[in-house]
Amino acid sequence: MASTQIQSPIYRIFEDAFNRGNLGVVDELLSCDHLAHNAFGGAPNGPQGLKWLIAMFRTAFPDLQCTVEDEISEGDKFAAHWTMRGTHKGLFMGNLPTGKQMQAHGIIFARFEQGMIVEYWMLIDQFGLLQQLGIIPR
Repeated sequence: MASTQIQSPIYRIFEDAFNRGNLGVVDELLSCDHLAHNAFGGAPNGPQGLKWLIAMFRTAFPDLQCTVEDEISEGDKFAAHWTMRGTHKGLFMGNLPTGKQMQAHGIIFARFEQGMIVEYWMLIDQFGLLQQLGIIPR
């Protein structure tokens, strides 16, 4: 893994927060009034919203592992393609555990000001994820 990737804010969110459960990194990297545009409605803006999303995934998939597959930055913008893997062992979007494994791909596009994320757009293949869990038919 390239040393530039290890230092990137996006890598830190996935490695430290999603994979390790260190939610303090969210406070370090997101402005207190950042705007979030993501596939899971109901999460508030600000660091608490991303913490809620991370906690939801870590509860539903206790063995959760996210990998940043590719990333690029230019000026005040940053984008990454990532993969999420885990076993459904907890409540997820109101659905009881299925014990099934999933792998889902996603993208994030973030805008920075003064070294902090002030806005991000995050998409995940939610349909494919729910199909893998057997929650919706293939």
